[in-house]
Amino acid sequence: MNDIVFIEGLRIDALIGVHDRERHTPQPLVFDIQMRFDNRIAATSDTLADALDYEAVSARLAGYIAQTDFMLVETLAECCADLILTEFGAKGVRLKLAKPDALANAAAVGVQIERGSFS
Repeated sequence: MNDIVFIEGLRIDALIGVHDRERHTPQPLVFDIQMRFDNRIAATSDTLADALDYEAVSARLAGYIAQTDFMLVETLAECCADLILTEFGAKGVRLKLAKPDALANAAAVGVQIERGSFS
């Protein structure tokens, strides 16, 4: 089973960073998320309850992130991947977290992680 449910370009504002200016003003973060999930049951039933609900994932991440104030994107990415695995039944998560305009001469910086199984 190699089914993937994905969310691309999910923008969520967060207090995150190591510099004083980052600790007081929320900054935009951009997430690209791939979640390994067996879609066959949902495809057969045509019922949202059987699917990995990407709207629910997005809302949960936004709510979670609003309550955090991590210094490192590495920490936030790890916590978000764990949340998806434990709360939504994904078998694996590939998560890219980008922090646009963090460096003057770069479009974005960030991390990309993979947790769980993709085989």
